[in-house]
Formats: sequence, C-alpha cells, structure tokens
Amino acid sequence: MPLALTGYQLALLCVAGVFIAFALVVALLVPRARPDFPGRRLGWFVAVCIALFALQLGAVFALAELGEEHGEAEAAETTTGETTTGETTDTETTETATTESETTESETETGTTETETTESGPSGAPGDPVAGKEIFTSVAQPSCTTCHTLADAGATGMVGPNLDAAQPPYELVVDRVTNGQGVMPSFSGSLSEEQIQDVAAYVSSAAG
Repeated sequence: MPLALTGYQLALLCVAGVFIAFALVVALLVPRARPDFPGRRLGWFVAVCIALFALQLGAVFALAELGEEHGEAEAAETTTGETTTGETTDTETTETATTESETTESETETGTTETETTESGPSGAPGDPVAGKEIFTSVAQPSCTTCHTLADAGATGMVGPNLDAAQPPYELVVDRVTNGQGVMPSFSGSLSEEQIQDVAAYVSSAAG
C-alpha cells in the first residue's frame, strides 16, 4: 500500500510539472519566437490546456480516494487488533475465574472430608460404634442382648425397651448405661467411661 501511494504522488507531481512547464513555455518562450501565437492554433491550444487541467484534477481525486481507502484499512486493522486483544483478555479472565472457583470447591470438599473424618461418633459425639457393638453383644454383663431388641446386633430381648423403636439419642444411652433405671442396672462399675461412650455411639447410630 505505501508503494502505490508513493506512485500516485509521483504521478501527481509529474502532471503538475508538465502543466507548469507548459504554462511557462507558452507564456514566456513561445511569444518571443512567434508573436502571433497561438494565432490559427487557438483551438488546439485551448484543447491542450483543458486536457492538462483535467489530467491534473483526475490525479488529485485519485490520490485523495486512495488516501481515504488507506486510512479506512488502517482503522479496520486497529479495530481488529483491539477486538482480538479484548477477546483474549476476557478469555484469560474467565479461565482464571474458573480455576479459582474449582480451587475453592476443592478446598471446600477437602475441609468437609476432614471434618467427617474427625468425627468419631454420631453427630461428632465421642465413642467408637464398632467397639460399642462388641461390648453390647458380649462384654457387658448381663449382656444387653438379653434385655433389649436391636436388629443390627441380632438382639430380641423383651425385658427392656425396644431400642429400634425408641431410637434413643447418644446422651440418653450414656445416662442409662452409667446410672441405670428401673430394672436396668448401672454399668458404671463394670464398664469404663470409654466403653460406655462406645456403647452409646453404637446404639444411637444402629437403632432404627
């Protein structure tokens, strides 16, 4: 594009030079040699003047049109470059936001997993349900299975409450095993505090 523009500028200068040279020749040099110029050739002289003038105007208009096209092309390239840059920035921003969101979700899931792992009994209560089942079925004396019904332990006793139906909470089981009530004896002398917590964790999670 710059080479074409330079070519039109050179063409304009050439046409202007020819027009100026012609004007100087016919105005200064020719009258000295031919005082009666243009004489009979007035028609040709006028025609040549008009032709040179038209050629000069045509060159000016062509150069102006080419300059406008060149300016529009540069503006279009600039706009395209800005649009591409804007799209790239938006894409990078979206990808960054997505990555941060995924990282946050991952951290949340990790925190939830750690919380669930830390909990040792139902609702975060202390006690080991696995150990509590063994105590419920065999360690405690008299055995809990002889007095209570609990499907998970295979117990069908009818002396005490049906634990599957009652679904006692953890705190209530701790209180009854520790202190006893009615026909149920206290196990505080035969079971440690940890064992009582294990039984409570098991019953409160398995009943139902």
